[in-house]
Amino acid sequence: MKAKALVCSAILSLSLTATGSFAAEMIRLDAVKVPEWKAVYGRVEARDSVSARARIGGTVIDLKVTEGDDVKAGDVIAVVKDDKIDFQIAAIEAQLLGLRASMENAQSELTRGEELIKRGVTTAQRLDALRTQVDVVRNQIAAAEAQRSVVVEQGKEGAVLAPANGKVLTVPVTKNSVIMAGEPVATIGGGGFFLRLAIPERHADLLQMNATIEIDSGNGHESQGRLAKIYPEIDNGRVIADVEVEDLPTAFVNKRLLVRVPVGEREALLLPVDALTSRFGVDYVTVKSGEGTAERAVVTAKPILRDGKEMTEILTGLAAGEEVVLP
Repeated sequence: MKAKALVCSAILSLSLTATGSFAAEMIRLDAVKVPEWKAVYGRVEARDSVSARARIGGTVIDLKVTEGDDVKAGDVIAVVKDDKIDFQIAAIEAQLLGLRASMENAQSELTRGEELIKRGVTTAQRLDALRTQVDVVRNQIAAAEAQRSVVVEQGKEGAVLAPANGKVLTVPVTKNSVIMAGEPVATIGGGGFFLRLAIPERHADLLQMNATIEIDSGNGHESQGRLAKIYPEIDNGRVIADVEVEDLPTAFVNKRLLVRVPVGEREALLLPVDALTSRFGVDYVTVKSGEGTAERAVVTAKPILRDGKEMTEILTGLAAGEEVVLP
């Protein structure tokens, strides 16, 4: 009898302990607001796409870049040469030699005229004509030198410069190819790389600046970005938006990534992941049933982080207001 009394006392003690733990680890299931996600594809694009163009026509004698190279503004990415420029410079230099010879002759005539005017042998009118001739030749030399400077500068413009900092996206020309002035030699992607989205216009009013965007970068790697810009023009029924991502992969421009964009809110039933028990591929939750508890099979969605805690959404099997017992 004494042993039986001790067993009853132990059972009563365990029952009281379980009851206290039961009350401490019970939560009420209430509906909460969660974002409604829209799955779309985004493309890795440069904010600015500018062309490095040839300033003169000619032959590409040197090509210093290829697709994927990083360049800085002002870097020489190609050299275009026009052989006619060398001939033009040579012609102007020959013209300058003749004008300088004429200048020396005119200056000698002027000096001789000044000596003669002192002796009274020539007239002042003749002296004025000699001075005018010197001024004309001097101005012709100045014009020829200016023309030569223009042609020399045209030769320097054969260097094709990178218009901005960025990455070389395309190079549509090859070495020794002939191009015209204004043709693109390379396309530079600059201004930073963004994830550009095209979202159906019915969701346009639901988009919010600085909203958090979930990104699936592939190979099981997920990251988050910030909705940085929403363009006001709708293109072919789509709203264009840019997303800033810290670790955005830029090895392949125009690469498509799966993105989830918040386009509203809905009510959901959330439970901590620890509240689930899985057996044979089925999830169970312990709920309060009258004075006791019961296990109930539930269907869950993909776990999410909420306030730094991993939660799971209950799709079916439970209703708002029920009390769940945490293990």
